[in-house]
Amino acid sequence: MAMTLITTNTSSGAASSSFTSSIDSTYKLYIFKFIDVNPATDGSSFLFDCSTDGGSNYGMTKTSSFFETTHYENNSDAYVSYATGNDLAQGTGFQMLGSSIGNGADESCAGELHLFNPSSTTYVKHFYSRIQLYSYPNISRECYGGGYVNSTSDVDAVQFKMSSGNFDGTIKMWGVK
Repeated sequence: MAMTLITTNTSSGAASSSFTSSIDSTYKLYIFKFIDVNPATDGSSFLFDCSTDGGSNYGMTKTSSFFETTHYENNSDAYVSYATGNDLAQGTGFQMLGSSIGNGADESCAGELHLFNPSSTTYVKHFYSRIQLYSYPNISRECYGGGYVNSTSDVDAVQFKMSSGNFDGTIKMWGVK
């Protein structure tokens, strides 16, 4: 599997980070890697959505599921949970990637999103994500999501943002042949 780095977005106090070019038929798989994404607002969630018009409009219909593992730093609790509130059932909102991220200097998230065959005009676009984060109040959490963008139109832009406020961090887009 040969991965090619296509572009890097480095954000500082940004409301969103958009990839509005280079998502085309060159690659069948696009991987977005998140590095030290830190929200300005404590407890914010990291989200994404897709566009078919170069990023002029987002809000594509998606169906997804979401679960997470949680372990408290003081070892008082640890569990795996299916987070139904973070699912979309033919929803047009932004999809959850990571929930309740802390905004302290020692808190952030890192992980990746895989988007399959976004240029297809025959099939829906499948995706899955895995994010590790440090959340308030002192919790290690790993979030898993997956589903599909329910459209046979080509996806040519992807946007990332927080549920509230701005963020700092680096997002890299890779193509895989």
